[in-house]
Order: sequence, then C-alpha cells, then structure tokens
Amino acid sequence: MGAYTTIDDSTEYFNTVLWSGDGNDDRSITNSANAGDFAPDWVWAKRRNSSVHHALSDTSRGATKTIATSLQNAESTQSEMIQAFESNGFQVGTDADINASGGTYVAWQWKANAGSLTTNDASSTGVGSLDSQYQANTTAGFSIVTWTGTGNAGTIAHGLGVAPKVIWVKNRDKNAQFAVYHKDIGETHYLAVSDDDARADYDGYWNDTHPTTSVFSVGSDGDVSGGSNEKVVAYCFAEVAGYSRFGSYLGNANNSGPYIYTGFKPRWILITCSDGHDESWHVWDTDRDANGNPNREPLSPDTNATEIGGDSTPYDIDFCANGFKIREDHDITNGDGDRYIYMAFAKNPFVTSTGTPTTAR
Repeated sequence: MGAYTTIDDSTEYFNTVLWSGDGNDDRSITNSANAGDFAPDWVWAKRRNSSVHHALSDTSRGATKTIATSLQNAESTQSEMIQAFESNGFQVGTDADINASGGTYVAWQWKANAGSLTTNDASSTGVGSLDSQYQANTTAGFSIVTWTGTGNAGTIAHGLGVAPKVIWVKNRDKNAQFAVYHKDIGETHYLAVSDDDARADYDGYWNDTHPTTSVFSVGSDGDVSGGSNEKVVAYCFAEVAGYSRFGSYLGNANNSGPYIYTGFKPRWILITCSDGHDESWHVWDTDRDANGNPNREPLSPDTNATEIGGDSTPYDIDFCANGFKIREDHDITNGDGDRYIYMAFAKNPFVTSTGTPTTAR
C-alpha cells in the first residue's frame, strides 16, 4: 500500500483542549498534544454547560480581539477572555464565558504560521487587487488573511499555493453575516455560519468566482469585501490528504445513513444542510464525547446553546477508521435527498506517509 499523507500526527497542526473553569485571572490553558507543545494561531472556544456564544481569537488580529460564529456582531475587545497566546496553549481571564468556577469548556485550535505575517502589496506583487496580510501553513492547508476594505469587489492573496475549498469571512467592523464559501455549494452561492439558512444565490459575496491557487474573490457586498476602511478577516482551508477533507453527501432518511469516506479517522466534524431545508450547524469531536460510537454530543456554532448530550438524541454519528457514518434518519444530518456539507479533521490517517495502515484508534 502506497504512502497517502504528509501528516502522520494531526496534533502537529490541529488540537482540542478541554478544561474546567476556576475563576482565576491570567490562567494558562495547556495543551497535551501527542506531537508535543502546541502553540495555536486560531482558537475557537465554547462553554459547554451554559448558553454563551462561541468565541474566536487568532494571532493575526490579537488575542483579546473576539468574534463569534453565533453572532453577527462586529469584533470586540475582551480583556478577560483569551488574553494571550502561549507556546503550549493560551491564557484566559475571569470572564464566565471562558473560565467560570463550575464551567466546562472546549477549545479547537489550528496552527497557521506562528503569528508571522506576510504583507501582500497587490500593486507590487501582481497577486490580487486588494492589499492584505496573511499567515499561511501550506503543509496543513490553513491560512488567516486580513485586509482593509475599499468598498469595492476584488481579489485577495491567501498564501496557500493551492485553491482553498472552504473560506470563512467576517467583517470585523460592523454587524455582518459570517459568510462561508464551500466548494460543493459553488462560487455563486454562500452559507453563513451565523445562521441556519440553506445556501443562497448571491454574487455580492464571492463575485461568482472560484478561488485560484493564489487568490480568492470577494464581491461588492461590504459584509465580505469590507466597506471603505473596514477591517475583514478570512480563514482559508485547503484539503490535505489524510488530515483534512471538505465535501458533501446526500441524505437517505435511514438509520443506516450515508458513509462518507475521508481517508482518515476523524477527530472533528462540522456538518450543516446546504440544500433541502434550513438547519443549524453542528460540531462533533472525539474529545468531548470519548465514549466511542455513536458520537452524539454536538455543539451548534450558529447558536449559544449548551452541549447536546444524552443516550437518546437524533445526532448519532459513527467515527470510523477512514470516514464517518450517519446513524440517524433525522433531517438534522440525514433528510431524504437533502444535501449536507461537511468539514473534517483527522485523529490519525488511514495510511501513514511510509505506507503503513493505521489502526482505528
């Protein structure tokens, strides 16, 4: 069997950490990644046992700068949320959303380029039409891009060297949808992680243009392109064999639902319905629900809801050695003929870089 992946240990680039709050200021949340110290560039945190919003911080915008998947609000400065990024985790303050006594929490974390930014002067480099800064991890297929809007459509460098298949964009300076491009809904449509609507046809977001190996396109709508002097951030994702997969499937309304091949045992899966009906977004992972299959404890990024749990829920998914299987007939994940898009990141590849099959750990 031939080599399949360039990433044998996914915790080099993606990691999850769980903690219980203690209410103390300047507290370090420490990773325990298999690959060693994990210094995150993008942290997505959520209190699991209380109705508070999902909070996103990154090393491009600065630790205290927070946006939410579950709100359309502009970026805010939160000095008692994520206060600093550290060499093996991050520091939190006393805000109950991140560190209350009795609170339980999760943070999903991705590495980009250790906060080191590349400035792209579009007129000088000839890459794109809008000036931007990015930090890109080409090995893991992830970049964080920031720019200041001009009020016009344009193209923006992403730094990945291959065309991203998923892009999340948020205007930092005004109330706006958290817009999502996904290759399986196409360049003419968008989703918004900040609401539960099915895909919509609109050229004002992606200018009806797919990303290329060097740039992605934004339309004339200031939600994504940025009005004059408005700051915008984008998170760009390219597939890496054995580590990440972004695709779609059709539901069959059967308890033995579709099997989706990823080429790895997933650690983290995000799903929403893109065609057929309006549906919340849901995230499953093997860290919060460590009891094996079925995995049935999602969080919903478009809401502030607490973690879903219990022995009888319509959220059952099996995490398998080289993909995942839907185990419910409910339209949350498996409406008859409805299309669902997903993002998935690996726990371990199905076949290593040396061609060795891995076990379904």
